[in-house]
Amino acid sequence: MTSQSVTSSRRRRGYPNGRDIAPVALAALRDLLGDERQTPSLKRRDLLIEHLHTLQDAHGHLSLVELRALAAYMNLPMAAVYETATFYAHFDVVNDQQAPPPDTTIRVCDSLSCQLAGASALHKALEARVDPDCVRVIRAPCMGRCDTAPVAEVGHHHVLYATADGVEAVVDTGHFHPEAILWQRLGDYQQMGGYQLLANARSGKVNIDEVLQTLETSGLRGLGGAGFPTFKKWQAVRQAAGPRYCVINADEGEPGTFKDRYYLERAPHQFLEGALVSAWAIDAEALYIYLRDEYPGLHRVLHEAIAELEQAGIVARGFIIMRRGAGAYICGEESALIESLEGKPGKPRHRPPYVAQEGLFDRPTLVNNVETVYWIPAIWHKGAEWFTGHGRHGRRGLRSFSISGRVNKPGVYLAPAGITLRELVEEYAGGMAEGHTLAAYLPGGASGGILPASKADVPLDFDTLQAHGSFIGSAAIIVLSDQDNLQAVATNLLAFFADESCGQCTPCRVGSEKMLSLLEQPTWDVQALTRLAQVMQDASICGLGQAAPNPVLGLLKDFRPALAQQQIIVSDAAEGSAP
Repeated sequence: MTSQSVTSSRRRRGYPNGRDIAPVALAALRDLLGDERQTPSLKRRDLLIEHLHTLQDAHGHLSLVELRALAAYMNLPMAAVYETATFYAHFDVVNDQQAPPPDTTIRVCDSLSCQLAGASALHKALEARVDPDCVRVIRAPCMGRCDTAPVAEVGHHHVLYATADGVEAVVDTGHFHPEAILWQRLGDYQQMGGYQLLANARSGKVNIDEVLQTLETSGLRGLGGAGFPTFKKWQAVRQAAGPRYCVINADEGEPGTFKDRYYLERAPHQFLEGALVSAWAIDAEALYIYLRDEYPGLHRVLHEAIAELEQAGIVARGFIIMRRGAGAYICGEESALIESLEGKPGKPRHRPPYVAQEGLFDRPTLVNNVETVYWIPAIWHKGAEWFTGHGRHGRRGLRSFSISGRVNKPGVYLAPAGITLRELVEEYAGGMAEGHTLAAYLPGGASGGILPASKADVPLDFDTLQAHGSFIGSAAIIVLSDQDNLQAVATNLLAFFADESCGQCTPCRVGSEKMLSLLEQPTWDVQALTRLAQVMQDASICGLGQAAPNPVLGLLKDFRPALAQQQIIVSDAAEGSAP
């Protein structure tokens, strides 16, 4: 080896391999993030996504020069930084010699609820109006505002009931900040008895067995979709050796779901008390809150609410750690969420081990949904019998339903568990929209399947819909009418799954794309669709690929006459056998 190569090797030791780092870029990075030489904790891998957000917010994109500097800053391989940055939809990576995106971005939600409300026409109108050199218009998945469809986002400002004129006016004013949110402050919550449960738990006046018994009696289950009994999940994590972590999944990305946003905007401290009680129950080292990036206003609310707790001495500084998602539906899956919290692409893990055994930083981790912990203080103060005293058709408890689509009053409604779709629409959502007749509904968002109007009297709850090829999930109800095109509905849902697949497993990555292409054909090949659905359900790593075929299977099962009426040809196997 020559002396020159030895010198070069020594010069590069401690830096990632690849192109040379621009000293100016590294200096600018230190000005923005802090000097990692003075604060080594800034180099932690789990901060990678947070650092990427800081760069994206500052510059409107991520250049390769900045990513190389970040790789050196964090002592990570450039490949790891690049892979993470390009995995998430809200990071705009600009390659060398490529022009950065325009300063202003308009995102038009293309979820099913917004599609029903005219999002496609809105997108086309905006594209025709704006100067593409100054403004870009792109499609975006569900923004969690289905009750105000169609929705567009300009910068970080959401335009509700959006029109081309309204969006253009926001662009002209330059008001791109999140909308203001009026929320219940700490003092007001404490006057209502807030944080008494937490104080009593910490002081020993209430023990863990009492809380577990109350949760078991109430029947509280995970309200993010899976429906696992809350007390059992707590017990499983408590049995594992510490240190342990508590994580709150606030990444509700299921099309049609917006209940978590509803509660966080109104009573963040009730949520935080429930989360802190959960952390106490497992003796957690820290409490992490993973909030989707589509809720920028809530990021500010929760940061302020946490600051109130720290200033009041209710929680130690730094115990509650906020983390910001970056536009990936898959991160709603708990192991993918853990990967994202660790600063990696949000790809689901193979199980076992489960996150209760090896979760965040390979330690036992309790993952709960926002609404699940939101109910804990109320159930404790009012009693488990109060919660179980509600219910219809043999079911017990309360459920928060996000209702959108062809109803008069879309919104979040707290209703008895077991209520039927027909009752929910008539008693809570103001009936069907004028001129529309109920034809179908999605009881659990895009992944929960689709049911016909003839099944509008089935109780809506856990374990009541499986026999009909569906499930309630997060109770995201999207109502369809006789005026809706079923092929457009199916292709919208499968396009969502194909776009949101993490790409890790072939059955989901290829299967969702293939199923979408089959649905776009004028003739639906039942044999091909059902075979493909079976493969996706059997072989996909996580629930995304396993549930993606559900709406298609529902249409093939219950909607043959309606499909024929809409001139969609459904072809069974060549031999004429049933699917």
